[in-house]
Amino acid sequence: MRPLNLCINIFSGFIYEQQITMLLLRRTAQAGKHGRSFSASQTLLSERKGLVLGVFEKEGEEGGLHLTEAAARFDQTLSGKLSELLKISGPTLKQGKSRIFYGIHKDFPCVAVVGLGKTTAGVCGSENWDTSKENVRQAMSAGCQLLQDLEVKHVEVDGCGDAQSAAEGAGLGLFQYDQLKSKKKNKVTTQLHGSADSADWQKGVTYAEGQNLARMLMEAPANHITPTAFANTIEEKLAPHAERVTIHKRSQAWIEQQQMGAFLSVSRGSEEPPVFLELHYNGSPDSKQAPLLLVGKGITFDSGGISLKPSPSMDAMRADMGGAATVCASIVTAAALKLPVNIIGLAPLCENMPSGKATKPGDVVVAKNGKTIQVDNTDAEGRLVLADALCYGHTFNPRAIVNVATLTGAIDVALGSAATGVFTNSDWLWEQLQKASVMTGDRVWRMPLFQHYTRQVTDCQLADLNNVGKYSRSGGACTAAAFLREFVTAPHWAHLDIAGVMSNKDEVPYLRKGMSGRPTRTLVEFAAGLVHKG
Repeated sequence: MRPLNLCINIFSGFIYEQQITMLLLRRTAQAGKHGRSFSASQTLLSERKGLVLGVFEKEGEEGGLHLTEAAARFDQTLSGKLSELLKISGPTLKQGKSRIFYGIHKDFPCVAVVGLGKTTAGVCGSENWDTSKENVRQAMSAGCQLLQDLEVKHVEVDGCGDAQSAAEGAGLGLFQYDQLKSKKKNKVTTQLHGSADSADWQKGVTYAEGQNLARMLMEAPANHITPTAFANTIEEKLAPHAERVTIHKRSQAWIEQQQMGAFLSVSRGSEEPPVFLELHYNGSPDSKQAPLLLVGKGITFDSGGISLKPSPSMDAMRADMGGAATVCASIVTAAALKLPVNIIGLAPLCENMPSGKATKPGDVVVAKNGKTIQVDNTDAEGRLVLADALCYGHTFNPRAIVNVATLTGAIDVALGSAATGVFTNSDWLWEQLQKASVMTGDRVWRMPLFQHYTRQVTDCQLADLNNVGKYSRSGGACTAAAFLREFVTAPHWAHLDIAGVMSNKDEVPYLRKGMSGRPTRTLVEFAAGLVHKG
């Protein structure tokens, strides 16, 4: 029996039937008094509107709960019914756990309540992130996904005292790449519950949209996101910001004119023409401000070339342009936020394919700076396209250079999906990146750039450099970084190897399974942090 069509979904614990019966009997009288109708036929089926609220564990009180400000106000409008239901519906909601209540409010047929953990959570030195922000992201993502599965069309989200993190969690959690499917996931619109912190909420929405753009580019099949299609997509996304952005889609003729022999050695095996995408975001009121230079590896499909990859999981190499995707998405996000900083983005885009024209193992090519490279493994191609892009990027006299690439499987072996590996010649730059990652929860970890690794790529039989280390797989991520350093003269440079964070299975709770778009938000937060730096 369900009086007033009230249906309570409880995921854990015991249902105390007598207590619920008494509660509902009291509500019958109160509903009549306040003129509220809890008819499922009028609300559940027609409005499809939901609400996600957060609740903290009360410190020092076993089983105690502490409602967020928004949840407390909502509870007050119901004369304490939400609190009563939470008490009698099972054990205390732990961090990330949830319950759904139906029909308790005339405006919200479905209300999801999610645990936020302890109120004292904050920056955790051992985890290298802000635990409270991560808890909010996870909770709001979980609540929104529950309501999406119930085909709720519009969800209001509790700001939980951190509206930006709440918006990020909601936006990231609801994303799913289904553009090419006939049956699509229920589309959900979200808004902040209440008007407070609306600016922070919108900032979080923009951050999430930026990462979702990178996820879309990485997830899309390689026959849909060719180098040309990639460049056109970014041009389209930047069109609303045309007054601050200049876009150059450089052709193969331009690449040849620039003598980018390393880049061309990778693209030559494919029928798809390469594109060198160059973005200039002029956000600073000081036009003479030195720009931040972001460089992203843009291999839109990596077969390995003549050094062909094994066929299992080769389809995932559609995301080998993850560096270019995150770099370009971060510039789109910076433009949407109107960040007062100048940024230049470079994305050498091409496919790495085998053919009669493809580079062969043992071939020697000449990079833009004149250094010769013996290509012993054509599947170590990312460092080749980045080498020429880094040489070109120095002509802009940037304040700092950050290149991003799904460069080596070795970084996945070393760090897994927990963090992006960072190799840098600048303590200052490392501090800025690390600080940004603590805020976003998309972590970075510093890796070594010893001369030990440099000697392994400069000890080469036929050329100045070898594109693989002399000891094969040993320290592969480190020798790749050492190779790139041979094309850097700037005092503030960082190489981000994102191969380990390219995709998500279930490691990050607020990202569904698929390509992750990491570390877009960290790049944006890093750029925003430079606004007040010299």
